[in-house]
Amino acid sequence: MSKKSELQVFREYLKRHQLRYTPEREAIIREIFSIHDHFDVDSLYLSMRQKGMHVSKASIYRLIPLLIESNLIQEVFFEDGHMHYEHIYGHSHHCHLRCVECKKIEEFQDARLEEIEIDLADRFGFKIIDHKLEVRGVCPECMERLGLKG
Repeated sequence: MSKKSELQVFREYLKRHQLRYTPEREAIIREIFSIHDHFDVDSLYLSMRQKGMHVSKASIYRLIPLLIESNLIQEVFFEDGHMHYEHIYGHSHHCHLRCVECKKIEEFQDARLEEIEIDLADRFGFKIIDHKLEVRGVCPECMERLGLKG
């Protein structure tokens, strides 16, 4: 059985919630899933406008919560006054290392985090659904540029 496309997943979500599917929403979703990096609403809007697509920022802002709720994208971090997102549908879970100087982001996975989840669930009686981990620091290139030692 083949994996559903992002558009199929979103159409099913809209149908379940009795919401309208519009060409504008489809254009925004297609653009989001053509981006293979973190994005914010402003950069998405500018990218679409530069390609001659006529969408409103308000439409993007209204669509983002629906995409989050349908598990197609997630919030990643807040910076420079706005939230940044990434698409997660079809991607394995990962965490982020973020340089506070150059803003470079390294994505990583570590099996020990699953062990921590199991331990937390046992200790506190929680059913762990997922986690988000962002580790902030200074990358090796910026440490060298700034004359810092590791």
